[in-house]
Amino acid sequence: MKQTVLVSGGAGFIGSHVTVELSNAGYDVVIADNMSNCDETNYNGVCKILGRKLPLVKMDFCDAEAVDKLFETYSIDAVIHFAAFKAVGESVAEPLMYYRNNLVSFINLLETARKRKDGCNVLFSSSATVYGETDKLPVTETSPRQPATSPYGNTKQMCEDILRDSVKAYEGIKGIALRYFNPIGAHPSALIGELPRGVPNNLVPFITQTAIGKRACLSIFGNDYPTPDGTCLRDYIDIVDLAKAHVCAVARMLDGKMKEEYEIFNVGTGTPLSVMELVTAFEKVNNLKLNYKFAPRRSGDVVAIWADPTLANKELGWKAERKIEDTLAAVWAWEKHIA
Repeated sequence: MKQTVLVSGGAGFIGSHVTVELSNAGYDVVIADNMSNCDETNYNGVCKILGRKLPLVKMDFCDAEAVDKLFETYSIDAVIHFAAFKAVGESVAEPLMYYRNNLVSFINLLETARKRKDGCNVLFSSSATVYGETDKLPVTETSPRQPATSPYGNTKQMCEDILRDSVKAYEGIKGIALRYFNPIGAHPSALIGELPRGVPNNLVPFITQTAIGKRACLSIFGNDYPTPDGTCLRDYIDIVDLAKAHVCAVARMLDGKMKEEYEIFNVGTGTPLSVMELVTAFEKVNNLKLNYKFAPRRSGDVVAIWADPTLANKELGWKAERKIEDTLAAVWAWEKHIA
């Protein structure tokens, strides 16, 4: 009998790619999403890639009754939680919105999970933002978490703590937090990818929208950082590689291979790229010239962050494989597909 994985926020950018990889690995997938930051474009793309329809439940994880009903309707073996707001700048401007949505949705999920007689496996979508402005790079899972530089980062730290404490307190709940870095790219089919509403908060959609003419100019926030070219350093990980890490983590939980009831893994390439290097690589790969300008630093951004992925490589049997050139070609194909 196939095992079933619930993907909250599964109609979004990361959730849709994870859904494809879970399905390809033999799991049944239930998608639940309130559609507040997406439409059905990626869901329809997932169904085309897989050649079949998947369950799509339109509901809000901030609604406790709806979460209970979801678990009553489907036999769920594991849940991956993506149902959260994720824009650093927006979280600085609207902190209460972020605390309410990101914390309440996760607490409701865990409240329902702890009531199940057969327990629940919970995979939390965490972030490198929990490390804050670190003074030692690359970061490992044992690197100290610094004070968050944004309310978004703070919600990730708090949700990690909530999961850790819930695992200790409630028998049957097991948890893994994947701290990933900067997901970019699109599925090689160009049928699913990042589709932000309004003005993009992430770099790569702004790059592609500028390239195709939706945006007049790309703003690069800060060129006076203490880095080789003055722009921020990040660990950009291909979205398909990231999705496969989730499959490995789910298998680890369901196959009983966890060494602790709560585990943390960094999911990144281990290779930093500057914002300017990424822009230049996009231009070269796709034979384009971008219109860009330097703008003042953005509140909440750290200077540099990249992963030491050794633990995930060893314990999850996972490794980032896709080249940055392939990633940037895929994301341009996606932008042209949705144009």
